[in-house]
Amino acid sequence: MQLTDDAARDLEELCDYIDQHDGPGRADYVLEQIEKTFLSLSEHPQRGTYPEELLDLGIREYREIFFKPYRIIYRVMGNNVYVLLIADGRRDMQTLLQRRLLRV
Repeated sequence: MQLTDDAARDLEELCDYIDQHDGPGRADYVLEQIEKTFLSLSEHPQRGTYPEELLDLGIREYREIFFKPYRIIYRVMGNNVYVLLIADGRRDMQTLLQRRLLRV
């Protein structure tokens, strides 16, 4: 499993935000849970669902898993799993996905 540069930046920004607003202990907990999610993703990459926002556009090359409220969007290519985006699911995901994945 590999994080793209964008996803690594997402994770760093997420932890920084939690550090500033919820406290450092909370950021460590969220990071630990997301890392566990990555581990399970590495073992079972097909377990994720298709993001509804992309499915509505007929796009089925990306999948997602959750550590609520965070959504982890990834793509399986051969034997590799690429994490492309990590975001709070309460954001405007339609716009975020289009900008990041579809470059619209």
